[in-house]
Amino acid sequence: MKVYEGIEQFKTVKNPAIAIGTFDGVHIGHQKVIDQLKEAAASIKGESVILTFYPHPRMVLFPDDDDLPAGQTGLKLLNTEEEKKELLEKAGVEHLIIYPFTKKFSRINYTEYVRDILVNKLKVKKLIIGYNHQFGRNREGTFQKLKMLAPVYNFELERISALDINNIEISSTKIRKALNGGDIKTANKFLGYEYSVKGKVVKGKSLGKTIGFPTANIQVDDKHKLIPADGVYAATVEYEKKRFNGMMNIGLKPTVNTGNRTVEVNIFDFNKEIYGENIRIFFRQKLRDEKKFENLEALKKAIEGDKEKTLKILNA
Repeated sequence: MKVYEGIEQFKTVKNPAIAIGTFDGVHIGHQKVIDQLKEAAASIKGESVILTFYPHPRMVLFPDDDDLPAGQTGLKLLNTEEEKKELLEKAGVEHLIIYPFTKKFSRINYTEYVRDILVNKLKVKKLIIGYNHQFGRNREGTFQKLKMLAPVYNFELERISALDINNIEISSTKIRKALNGGDIKTANKFLGYEYSVKGKVVKGKSLGKTIGFPTANIQVDDKHKLIPADGVYAATVEYEKKRFNGMMNIGLKPTVNTGNRTVEVNIFDFNKEIYGENIRIFFRQKLRDEKKFENLEALKKAIEGDKEKTLKILNA
């Protein structure tokens, strides 16, 4: 997949079929769009192109607007830019254009958007639109208006219906809400893969060692990456392309009262020193909420129970 940081870098390709969107999560609804995009490109003997935006438009237009746990503000994303590129490439997209989203850009009239960007710069031959996609100033650009512009500018137009599971339409917003509520099973089902966070292992207070459960404290790469709800989770850990079972804790560790929200993982059957190295943690299932125990011995007993539950989940 070729990646272009802006439209200016994009070189005209033969008969481009284009889909537009933020594609945060590249979830199974997005994957449906991508499959149809690839079919559309093949039907006109062209190439598949995705036009996406960074920062996410909601970060620019509504910086404090999101349904987040107490103490957090601003939109958190399902993917870092690196993760999004990996997922889109894996899905078979040939060209990815990342357009810098600004307030000025958001004010472009939808007709100018189509004429100046899609037609004059990208030379669109086929445009694939999601069921609820709107664009241009005040989101005035709708499918009906595109239908009128398509013959004027000589491109074909396809609309994709919403993908749903059990009559629930899949969206990035619904997945964020599931993760913010600790509902990993629903999030993973809608994503089509296991949600993960990646980061550098940093030094903590080594309190886990004192009760026989040493943890790797993670400094997550991207400040905009969504960290699921506080609690204890069954997880797997990727290190040097190998997978290990583990359990992780997100939160304030109330029993030892550290005061800072941390992300840490106890990796089973692993004793290597990995400070300063990167690992990726894949969420499988939430075990329980964080809880304040009477003492470290009670905490240790609870963690032993957590490990037993984790092994049952991961080995199922």
